[in-house]
Amino acid sequence: MAQKTYSLEVEVPEGVTANVQGNILTIKGPKGEVKREIENPRFSMKAESKTVILALKPGVKQSQRDKMHMNSYQSHIKNLIDGVIHGYTAKLKVCSGHFPMTVTIDSNGKFAVKNFLGEKVPRTVNIKHGVKVEIQGDILIVTGLNKELVGQTAADLEQLTRITNRDRRIFQDGIYITKKPGEE
Repeated sequence: MAQKTYSLEVEVPEGVTANVQGNILTIKGPKGEVKREIENPRFSMKAESKTVILALKPGVKQSQRDKMHMNSYQSHIKNLIDGVIHGYTAKLKVCSGHFPMTVTIDSNGKFAVKNFLGEKVPRTVNIKHGVKVEIQGDILIVTGLNKELVGQTAADLEQLTRITNRDRRIFQDGIYITKKPGEE
């Protein structure tokens, strides 16, 4: 009796192309291009005309964990396709009640928060490659094609103003996520 191998197909919509080289998947669409490395030695991946196929390599015994990983990779590929079609946006709000804090972005892609709770040294974080951050008053808008990078950049900005050893009911200064990527 032949061993049945588990495989998944992801549909690629019109106007989007998928290409696989080794274990790097490249998706191109109307908004741009994203790359993702699928680095599981038990899987093979190939792109056909309008589908991306994930399958277990021949001779590998299938397990429940393989199904779990394959379903996760399927979701990642769908997010990449959705990103090159629509893009992702996260919104954050800058709240400063005690000290007038200022936020800036320099030309090197460093985000800085100055005068946070009266601190003399500014807090800085690097903005991830492929992600754009706009400052509109006290609202920060993070946009990009990769859902994971947009979400991680928003989380990095929120963690930049994390407060410890203070009463959070009184010291509510900081940067807070108000809209996550993928939410409407």
